[in-house]
Amino acid sequence: MRGIRIMENHKEIDPMLTVSDVARLLSVHINTVRRWSNQEILKAYRVGSRGDRRFQREDVTSFLSQESKIVEVRKR
Repeated sequence: MRGIRIMENHKEIDPMLTVSDVARLLSVHINTVRRWSNQEILKAYRVGSRGDRRFQREDVTSFLSQESKIVEVRKR
């Protein structure tokens, strides 16, 4: 087929997480997730005309690993 290119090495796009999804994963209140987003502690993307927050799973995972390192240092 001419004119159609198929990408063989494309990345599958992971669905983004909502504030509620992240709050549930981290066992915190949704307002805590919003506050961390506002303080740029947890990276969020604004989507849609309302500017709803969405989070990438890898950003949440990175946040968790950074927080666990902080907790380890505090325990010493």
